[in-house]
Amino acid sequence: MLILMAGVIGFVGCIEGNDRPGTDDGDNGSNIVVSSNITTNTTWETGKVYVLSGRITVTNGATLTIQPGVVVKGEVGTGANATALIIARGAKINAAGTATQPIIFTTVADEIRPGQIASPNMDPTLEGLWGGLIVLGRARGSFPGDIQEIQIEGIPASDTNGLYGGTDDADNSGVIKYISIRHGGANIGEGNEINGLTLGGVGSGTVIENVEVVANQDDGIEWFGGTVSVKNALIWNSGDDAVDTDQAWAGTLDNFIVICGVNTDHALEIDGPEGSYNAAHTVKNGSIKGHPSSEFADFRAGARGTFENLYFFNFPSPAANNNAGRGDFSLSGDNTIANFSNGVLKFAKLEATLAEGVTLQQAFRNGTDVHAATVAIRANTVGANKAAFEGWTWAAAANALADFR
Repeated sequence: MLILMAGVIGFVGCIEGNDRPGTDDGDNGSNIVVSSNITTNTTWETGKVYVLSGRITVTNGATLTIQPGVVVKGEVGTGANATALIIARGAKINAAGTATQPIIFTTVADEIRPGQIASPNMDPTLEGLWGGLIVLGRARGSFPGDIQEIQIEGIPASDTNGLYGGTDDADNSGVIKYISIRHGGANIGEGNEINGLTLGGVGSGTVIENVEVVANQDDGIEWFGGTVSVKNALIWNSGDDAVDTDQAWAGTLDNFIVICGVNTDHALEIDGPEGSYNAAHTVKNGSIKGHPSSEFADFRAGARGTFENLYFFNFPSPAANNNAGRGDFSLSGDNTIANFSNGVLKFAKLEATLAEGVTLQQAFRNGTDVHAATVAIRANTVGANKAAFEGWTWAAAANALADFR
């Protein structure tokens, strides 16, 4: 790992500064440096690599079209210089990759070229080397003080393009299909990192399907309010939580795989509303592989919604004295427990392959065990359809899906 990191640092060091060449690897001008916001309709073309030199925002109602097979690379930066691609309210992204030509977002340290799926030089655990993809819309969220708009996490407060929220639940921020986001999560401040895919107030008119997030230093995918749904999502080696929901998101996550890594905290972290506006989301058809340092799920702060057809395996024993309560499925706070009792927070068809000697009651706390069953490894009857992720994800190429049915 030390040798690999030294190689990464050396590679990044040779391209820092404003006088970078537009190409690398002798690839005949196929790299294009993007150094300013996108204010008119713009197309990034198949077969090319686009390098983000900083925080790039699509604004002014423009549409950014990213053709299949494009590779987008972010420069290394932290704080106000953290690199990210932001789709501001009113703008759109049309990133429609395909199963044979996914669109890849990664770091400049990655030597991957168009047409490749797996990186030729990066480890799938390296995180925090650039920012991530942030999509912001005008749909409702539940915010403190019942305000209608708020600044997204991961973007400095001085950047007004970071606002999200509104009243248009059918808002359309574009199309995202067959994309892989890798090695992101740069810090902009203490405890404030960018998620792999951030969805703030994104409306139901937006289409998001077939998304992979690999080695993000913060959460894999995080929803802040909004009504957008996501189908076919894979999160691998997230540095904090894999799936994180906040501020009364009201969409559906359908068919997803989580592969926890050494730094993953919760596979699922589900928070409730922060204002008087209440809405609930649905999370279904998921297969979640744990890690000795990870936790199944934590439902907090008045969480609400429906969670069904979920399979958990490879988590530690929650009864172990040295794991700080890891390896369980729990409800936190009186409001959350009350929502479960009142049927506002619902669970159905939960299955788990538990560590030896662990009971359902130990793993599924606060009475949630009545909705769960134990199964032998690979004998699950619920969970994700992994076929949706074959052929285009790095996880599949690296054989990281071998333990999934």
